[in-house]
Amino acid sequence: MKQAGPDLICLSHLRWNFVFQRPNHLMSRFAQEKRVYFVEEPVFEDGPPRLEARHIEANLTVVVPHLAHGTEPEEALAQQRRLLNSLVKEQDIRHPILWFYTPMSLPIAADVEPSLVVYDCMDELSAFRGAPPILRERERELFTRADLVFTGGQSIYEAKRTQHPSVHAFPSSVDAPHFARAREESLDPEDQRGIARPRLGFFGVIDERLDVELVARVAEERPDFQLVMLGPVVKIDPATLPRRPNIHWLGQKSYQELPAYLGGWDVAIMPFALNEATRFISPTKTLEYLAAGKPVVSTAIRDVVTPYGEKKAVHIADASTFVAAVDAALAEPREARLAIADEMVSATSWDKTWRSMSKLMSDALQAKRSAAVRTEGNVPCSTI
Repeated sequence: MKQAGPDLICLSHLRWNFVFQRPNHLMSRFAQEKRVYFVEEPVFEDGPPRLEARHIEANLTVVVPHLAHGTEPEEALAQQRRLLNSLVKEQDIRHPILWFYTPMSLPIAADVEPSLVVYDCMDELSAFRGAPPILRERERELFTRADLVFTGGQSIYEAKRTQHPSVHAFPSSVDAPHFARAREESLDPEDQRGIARPRLGFFGVIDERLDVELVARVAEERPDFQLVMLGPVVKIDPATLPRRPNIHWLGQKSYQELPAYLGGWDVAIMPFALNEATRFISPTKTLEYLAAGKPVVSTAIRDVVTPYGEKKAVHIADASTFVAAVDAALAEPREARLAIADEMVSATSWDKTWRSMSKLMSDALQAKRSAAVRTEGNVPCSTI
């Protein structure tokens, strides 16, 4: 397999086998041309510190640090640092690209000598429930070390662009052919098959960003609507989720299964709360819903309102108008809706995003090499 440039070490707060999203799409593509090591946060168990390495595909390895129960935070960082150093040595990784999804991983890679440092800022993590107070300080430090900063949406780009000289907006993209399978006739998955219609569907992480009160309100106002909710429940108590005969919590589904579920929905919904955790989000599912050919109703998330709401690709509603927006979505002409959706979807892809990122990284690497050559050329003779 072609090897293009240095290896890549990605340090992520998201696990590879969690929800298949931005890190998975990008790292899978980088692995087409270079060795990629996807380093997760540690798991805690009995026994000495160790690294678990799982080969996902030829050039892609998921690396999981295993630490002992009860390890203090500072010692945990030190152990992860030593484990990463051992990985670099064993795999003969020389001057890799360091790619960060969380600033909290910065101390772990302190001994690695990178050729390039990339910060892919896909969320405002400091606004999430349970975020450590030191995260903002670590992010400021990462800004000083990073050569490039990518952002997961336009609104977070506007919040970060003054903090680094090379910030680039890369809103969430889409694998259109994968989700277009939802437009084909197919058999409903077994756990969805018996659910009546019309069906309103959601997939994604179910956490503090979901407006569970809105979900309950829609279900109560319209008992004929069936709400199909897919995804893992994280950071909130599952017992607090609304329980009604027309709300169906079906759990997490694999990325491969999603088109089959989408195919059986009448409207795709994004009932996000409007809070600090959603202020800068750019939901990947927006384009995935549109690629699936579904009418979409969302609350007024800024990166959904612009451009999708303004282009009439998504119905924007609040709690008082959500049901009416669903009725409007159900009634809209299919051909006109698909024409708008296809125009939005065709403007981007994960392949295009990856190629654009790769070009910026290649240019940054070349600029650093050229700067190093100029610096060496200016070294006084007495020091040579």
